Amino acid sequence: MEPLMEEEEYNWREVKLPSLIPVVPEPELERETGERRRGRDILIAVDHGPNSKHAFDWALVHLARIADTIHLIHAVSSLKNGLVYEAAQGLMEKLAVEAFEVAMVKTLARIVEGDAGKAICKEAERLKPAAVVMGTRGRSLIQSVLQGSVSEYCFHNCKTAPIIIVPGKEAGEESVV
Repeated sequence: MEPLMEEEEYNWREVKLPSLIPVVPEPELERETGERRRGRDILIAVDHGPNSKHAFDWALVHLARIADTIHLIHAVSSLKNGLVYEAAQGLMEKLAVEAFEVAMVKTLARIVEGDAGKAICKEAERLKPAAVVMGTRGRSLIQSVLQGSVSEYCFHNCKTAPIIIVPGKEAGEESVV
């Protein structure tokens, strides 16, 4: 007897970001074409918390290169709530501008509906990025196992290598919004 696999409904909305795509001139030399010009896809899970912003900043400084594309993913409980969607869209636009200013990378954003851990893993499976970057609250192992954690879930279930950024003392307690 085989287990019945239920396909969960998967809702999402693309976020229209300001046009910040860098204009890269055509290569002058033939050796500059091809693989060197192609960038990587990097998925960054974001929310309104300081640990998410710390992970985003870390990814821009330590991981992103000019030809890369940053995919911002934000999970919400319902896409029908206009206030939540507008706040998430504002966050995505702010982060996209910062990504362009700091690392000159192209940014795509998507707001997904559902459980954050599952949504991040589904997006990672769809995109097949070089890395999945996310922040964590810095709770102890016992606390995260007992209370549950999005980063813990992604660490065990994501097929792409997750990079979990533990907050430093300088990250602070302020919200991005």
